[in-house]
Amino acid sequence: MNKMLKRSEVVSLATGIARPSREEAEAAVRTLIRWAGDNPDREGLVGTPDRVARSYEEFFAGYDEDPRETLRRTFEEVEGYDEVVVLRDIRLESYCEHHMVPIIGKVHIGYLPDKRVVGISKLARVVDSYAKRLQIQEKLTAQIANTLQEVLQPRGVAVVIEAAHQCMTTRGVHKSDVAMVTSRMLGAFRDNGETRREFLTMIGRSSV
Repeated sequence: MNKMLKRSEVVSLATGIARPSREEAEAAVRTLIRWAGDNPDREGLVGTPDRVARSYEEFFAGYDEDPRETLRRTFEEVEGYDEVVVLRDIRLESYCEHHMVPIIGKVHIGYLPDKRVVGISKLARVVDSYAKRLQIQEKLTAQIANTLQEVLQPRGVAVVIEAAHQCMTTRGVHKSDVAMVTSRMLGAFRDNGETRREFLTMIGRSSV
């Protein structure tokens, strides 16, 4: 077996992309330190490549998770409950795919069950599975909503994300206190204005 085939044995679950070795990743960090103008062998930086590699394992854990599997276990014993279910203010930590700097904010999710509901922690896990990847907010919003609709098959799904992008606040135009708001409404939340307004009221918004 050649070197390329050996490397392809370790791949991203989400993308199927072959991963470089840990040693190659740490060497890349050392190169970036030198490119920034510092010495990777000085005392304060000698352990940085290892720390960065371990941080990336946490920051981008979503590439090894399947959000659809997270939602497989649902519950039907809900005593006929058929009103909107909302989980709001879910902490969002993601990374801009254009500059690889943080996107920090919150996610609000609502769905209108059709006989089945899912544990609320599973909704937060779906957010993390997609957020812990290189992202743009628009795509992230759609991924969360589309997955909930596909797996739970409710009468509707609503997702709103409010987030600050460090690529705008700490570089470039340097505009702080700016939040980007994105939304995706499916099913009843798109077609029924009253249902949409109910969700927006529950998350403390009058509109998106």
